[in-house]
Formats: sequence, C-alpha cells, structure tokens
Amino acid sequence: MNIGLVAHDAKKKLMQNFCIAYRGILCKHNLYATETTGRLVESVTNLSIHKFLPGHLGGNQQLGAQIEHNEIDLLIFFRDPLAPKKHEPNVNDIVKLCDMYNIPMATNIATAEALVLALDRGDLDWREIYK
Repeated sequence: MNIGLVAHDAKKKLMQNFCIAYRGILCKHNLYATETTGRLVESVTNLSIHKFLPGHLGGNQQLGAQIEHNEIDLLIFFRDPLAPKKHEPNVNDIVKLCDMYNIPMATNIATAEALVLALDRGDLDWREIYK
C-alpha cells in the first residue's frame, strides 16, 4: 500500500519517533512524504521514502494529485493545531481530498497508531479492491 507522511514543523520529531516505532510495518509499504519530513524520517529509520517537494513549494499539491488519482491508500498528517506557520501545508485541503476519495487519514498519534495496526492486520485491504 502507498502511505503518505506529512508533519508540521512542531510535529516532525513525533513523526520520526512514530516511524521508528512502526518501522517493521512501514517497511512493507511504499512511503511518500513532503521533502523535509521524508528526509528526517529517512535519516532515523533507513526507510526508503519517495519525497515530494517541500509542502509550501508544491509538495501539498503533489500529494493532493496522488490522492486524486487514487495512488495514496493511507495518510498520516501530524499537524500542529495550536501554532501552524504560514509556510506549512494547509491541512484543510488534504482532509477534504481524503474525504472525497475515501482515504483513511490520521492527524494525531492515537489515530495513526490505530490505522497502522489495522493496516498490519489487513483491515485496510479493501483499498486494493477499491482501486
């Protein structure tokens, strides 16, 4: 399955730790991330990640296009709801696309863990049929 990874600046360390913890599951899938998030995760996990442009320089649009073409099966977008910066991706556009195209999405660690464990159990195999 194709998994998208995005994290606002204040959540990048959380994304790194999440990917370290679930490396054994994530390594079985294709990973896509905005440039900085992908580079940071790659550096601590040794996972192979396809990196889009930085979010504010078109990475959001690249990810959105993947979603629109049904090429992302699961998205983990750790956002900072209290202090987003102007250069950070707007989560509302991505949430809207995930809702329109039935892409499971997590915006916090609790939901991300639930989705990754469900992925490992095969609970998201319906995405293969949906394609």
